[in-house]
Amino acid sequence: MERLPAFVIAYSDSSFTNPHEVVLPDEPPDSSGEFTHMGARYWGFETARHRATSLREDSDAFRFDDTSYHWLHLGLDAPGTVDTITVSTRWFTGNQVPEISISLIEGHNTIEVLARTPLQPDRDHQFQFEATHAEECLIRCFHEGGISRINLFGETDPQSAARQNLLRAATISHVSNEHYGTPADAVAGERQVDYMFGWESARTGFGEQALFHLDGSATIDEIIVDTYLHRLNAPLSCHVFGINEPDPSLIDEKMQMKPAWILEFDDGTQVRPESFRAYMQERRYLEEPVSNPAGFDIRMVNDQPELWHPLISFGRLRPDTWHRFRQMEFSGEVTHLLYIHYPNGGIHGLKVFGVQ
Repeated sequence: MERLPAFVIAYSDSSFTNPHEVVLPDEPPDSSGEFTHMGARYWGFETARHRATSLREDSDAFRFDDTSYHWLHLGLDAPGTVDTITVSTRWFTGNQVPEISISLIEGHNTIEVLARTPLQPDRDHQFQFEATHAEECLIRCFHEGGISRINLFGETDPQSAARQNLLRAATISHVSNEHYGTPADAVAGERQVDYMFGWESARTGFGEQALFHLDGSATIDEIIVDTYLHRLNAPLSCHVFGINEPDPSLIDEKMQMKPAWILEFDDGTQVRPESFRAYMQERRYLEEPVSNPAGFDIRMVNDQPELWHPLISFGRLRPDTWHRFRQMEFSGEVTHLLYIHYPNGGIHGLKVFGVQ
């Protein structure tokens, strides 16, 4: 039985622990007597309390929902066939997840291979089922608690091969901010470390950008934005646009026509600052002749969609999450990619895949 290497794509909460430990093959260690600022140290995945119980806002009572759950979303390093999953609650003696269900995912197809099933405290569990082809796994945790280890077993597809990140051979220019790291650090980010690493800007930014000059033209079919371990400083969104311009001497001119930010106030007034960053940093919006200059919407506009082809017009980002974008809005060839995230913060990894 082959253990299939996996990683954490996302999770609902793991306030007490580093959830990325949960997919490691290591035997969960005994951390008795060890403490962090969050209390006793545990290995793996452990959520906050009170998922099923909430305070009623309209009365002195509580609301209980037995269908509520936390969740843990895993990805396989390579697609494969899964027939066994082991779940350990080792060292969780009274704070383990009480019940779980497990689903395997491939593309838009989701199959539940384990219906809601109890877990015992401080014990190793093994669940076997009909072999199912998958690239991801979703564990629902009813309602809260800890799991120290989850491993998937089966067979990796023999024809699966790692794809080449096209950004590895790209050169980078027009970077807005490299305060705590560089875009090249994000291109190199492979989750080899258990601390924040990558491209992180200062907090003063209002839309960070980097232009990647690809090594030849390419048709892009997948983009990964990884906010691994950036729990409190991840950007809110990402935006990716491409141009097909083989003449490098024209790039600066084309950058003058790149997508821009506009403000829209509550009365419908729109403002398009010449320098959005300076406008926001200097709080010039307070000078606008509108009823509420302190509150407004911010939108991206692309005046040249035939030049700056949108691949991801607006991609929402979450903290500590492997974001996989596979639905590109443009399917033609590009030579340069403009990556933007808003408003500021850090990403651990940035990968672009396609056909050259």
